Amino acid sequence: MYREDYDQAQFQSRDAEDVYSKPVRAGKRTYFFDVKSTKGQNDFYLTITESKRRNNPDGSFVYDKHKIFLYKEDFEKFRDGLDEVVEYIKQNCFNGEIPQRPEAENIGDSESF
Repeated sequence: MYREDYDQAQFQSRDAEDVYSKPVRAGKRTYFFDVKSTKGQNDFYLTITESKRRNNPDGSFVYDKHKIFLYKEDFEKFRDGLDEVVEYIKQNCFNGEIPQRPEAENIGDSESF
């Protein structure tokens, strides 16, 4: 575990509890969909994290991470917006169907975790 992960995990353990996690591997990226509860388990929210491994010139590597916090009052609007944009891309950019990655890049889907 990296230092920033440890510090972040320690911070989150005071404020939130992990309820459910779904990792999704997509080529060189992994997306994590994490359901968390507030301290008193009175409320729940979703974090979406994109993690991408980046190699350094010296052979070491780091993970670039980007995180979105999505709260329950925004679930429907977020999903509606995502659905609309994906449909737009399908119809206007790829003639009705989004091309799939070659199978070699899909190896290691979320079932391998």
